[in-house]
Amino acid sequence: MTETPQPGQAPTRLVSHFLNRDRSNQSSGWAELWDTDQSDFWDRGKPSPALIDWIESQPEVLSSTSNRRPKALIPGCGKGYDVAMLALHGFDVYGLDVSQKGIETARAYAEAELREPSLYNFATESNGSLAESSIGSVWFIQSDFFQRDWEKEVAAEGFEGFDLIYDYTFLCALPPEMRKDWARRMSELLAPSGVLACLEFPLYKDLGAPGPPWGLKGVHWNLLAEGGDGMIGEESANDTRPLKGSFDRVAYFQPPRSYENGKGTDMFSCWRLK
Repeated sequence: MTETPQPGQAPTRLVSHFLNRDRSNQSSGWAELWDTDQSDFWDRGKPSPALIDWIESQPEVLSSTSNRRPKALIPGCGKGYDVAMLALHGFDVYGLDVSQKGIETARAYAEAELREPSLYNFATESNGSLAESSIGSVWFIQSDFFQRDWEKEVAAEGFEGFDLIYDYTFLCALPPEMRKDWARRMSELLAPSGVLACLEFPLYKDLGAPGPPWGLKGVHWNLLAEGGDGMIGEESANDTRPLKGSFDRVAYFQPPRSYENGKGTDMFSCWRLK
């Protein structure tokens, strides 16, 4: 999602592709882009530097009393960059996408990376020498995040939810009227002691500008902390409202490293269920 039109410009190809599509046609819209080899809209070519740095520098945020591997979910996993990276850091990871072609692409990528990891999966070169026994497993599922049919592929004895869910360009891909459903599903899928980590993007884009990607300045806070519907305007992005949401924000910072597309405005936020 690299295209952002300037004032007075015609809609970008990505925005035009989703014009006049209601929520029931969102998934098919993304699948069509995969099938026509247009994944360049969102492909960054490597895992999230911000997520890597956070995972390696703040492991206490993901501490667990259980002896099992932590389970992670990447909705809208794309080519599987973050799925493979988290597995290399010891997570059992589930990548979810609506496109069968996308899932096949991600599965092939992850198999190659777990066999011979690229150094870009780690913050420092010394972290790249992980013992094979420390590498987690990966699963890729073709399904819609908002449906429940795929959850049976994850459920196991004692499973209470994901220990980590990561969102980078999933929320910004959704039309604003679906934001409240995104927050609800996150609360359903996260373990009681789990962490929802969000690389908030794009924060530089006008909230009223057409998407995808849709501008998200203040949207995460409104959805998760305030319990709003996420359909805010520029004038309300910094409002102080009662915190009636299902989540507490436990960390919020500008990551030292991120993708160039964030234009130096990306913020990293971490959330736990109340």
